[in-house]
Amino acid sequence: MKLLIATHNLKKQAEMQRILSPLGFDVLTAEMAGVTLTDVEETGKTFRENAYLKAKSGCDETGLPCVADDSGLCVDALGGAPGVFSARFSGVHGNDDANIDKLLQELQTVPKGKRSAHFACAVCLCFPNGRVVEVEGRCSGRIGFERHGQGGFGYDPVFMVGEKSFAELTKEEKDRISHRGDALQKLAAALKQEEEKE
Repeated sequence: MKLLIATHNLKKQAEMQRILSPLGFDVLTAEMAGVTLTDVEETGKTFRENAYLKAKSGCDETGLPCVADDSGLCVDALGGAPGVFSARFSGVHGNDDANIDKLLQELQTVPKGKRSAHFACAVCLCFPNGRVVEVEGRCSGRIGFERHGQGGFGYDPVFMVGEKSFAELTKEEKDRISHRGDALQKLAAALKQEEEKE
C-alpha cells in the first residue's frame, strides 16, 4: 500500500519511513510524489485533532492515502504542558534548543522524583474514499537536568528512559520504544485487522 507522509519535518519523515517500510508500506514523501503540501495550521486542541487536519488536507490535495502524526511532550509537573504546543513552547515554532532551554528553566527547582513525563503521538491515516484510521502511542520517562546525546530531535536530549536519553539511543532502539513507533505499529495492526475482515 502506498502512503504519503504529510510532514515537512525531515527528521520526522525519516523516522516514519524507517518504521513503516518494514511493516509493508510503500512510503512516499511529498517530494518523492512530486507534490507540494499546504502547511496546515494546527488549530486542534488535541494531538488527534491536529493529526487528522494534516492527514485530511494531504489526502484531499493529492488523492493519495495520507498519514500524519501530531506528537508532543507532556510533563506532569507542568500540568501536561507543553502538550500540543511542544513545537512552539518557546514562542518560536521548531526551535528545539529554545524549547529545551525553556523546559529546563521551568523545571529548575523540580527534584528528580517529580520530573515524570511522557511523549504522546496521535497518528491519522485518511483514504480518498473517506475512510479514516486513528491510533495513539505513548512512551513514559522523565526529564533530565541537562542535555545528553547527539541523536534524535526535539526534546530527545532531555527525555530520559532509564539511564539514557532518547538522543543517546540508536535509531533502532528508539523506534522500538518510542511513542511514534508505538502508534505506527498500532496503525499497521489496525490495517491488517481490517484487511482480514474484508
